[in-house]
Amino acid sequence: MAYRILIADDEPDITAMLTSFFTGKGYQVSAAADGESALKQAARAPDIILLDINMPGMDGLEVSRRIRGQVPCPILFLTARIEDTDKVQGFAAGGDDYIVKPFSLAELEARVQAHLRREERHRGETAVKFSGDLTIDFAGRRLSCQGSPIALTKKEFDIIALLAQNPGQIFDRERIYERIWGYDSEGDSSVVSEHIRRIRAKIAEHADRTYIGTVWGCGYKWIG
Repeated sequence: MAYRILIADDEPDITAMLTSFFTGKGYQVSAAADGESALKQAARAPDIILLDINMPGMDGLEVSRRIRGQVPCPILFLTARIEDTDKVQGFAAGGDDYIVKPFSLAELEARVQAHLRREERHRGETAVKFSGDLTIDFAGRRLSCQGSPIALTKKEFDIIALLAQNPGQIFDRERIYERIWGYDSEGDSSVVSEHIRRIRAKIAEHADRTYIGTVWGCGYKWIG
C-alpha cells in the first residue's frame, strides 16, 4: 500500500516540485497552500506531513499544535532558517524533524523513509497489546478478556484498533466513520454510535468496564 504524504507549503514551485517527486516515488500526495487547508488535509490521516513553518496567516507551528493531539504521524518542518530557539519551539509544537531550505531531494526522501520505517517498527512492537484485562491481537484481529475470546464484527474490531492504538486521543464520530468506512462511503456517521454501543455491551459481558470512554460533545477515546 502506498504511503500517504501531506505537503503544506505556500510556495507553489516547492509544492509542485515535491508533489511531482513523491508521486514519482509511488506516494499518494495531497497538498495544502496555507494553514487552514493543512488542518483539513491532516484530518484525512496521512502517514507523514511535510509542513512549512513560514506560511502566512496560520504558520506551521500553529498547525502542528492544533493537529498533534489528533494526528499521530511524523511531522517534518520545512524552514528557510533554523536556530536553537526555532528547534525548541518546533519540537514543543509537536514536530519530529527539520529540513532546511534549500534542501536535497535525496536527503529529504531519506529522512521521510527513516521516519516511516520507525513508525512501522513501532506498529510491529504493538502487534499484541495488553490493556487491563483485555488482550488485543492486531495481527490476528482478535480480542479476548482474561483468555476468553470476545466475538467482534470486522467494523467493531477496526474501531477498537483505531482507539486502542491511539490511547487518550479523542475521535469524533465523523472521523471514526471516515477512517473505518472510508471517505467515499455513502452512509451516516450515526452508525458509529451503534457500533460502539455493541462493542461496550460485548466487553461488559467479560469485564467490569467497557474501555471506550465518551467525551461529551467531542467524541470517544480509549481508556486502558
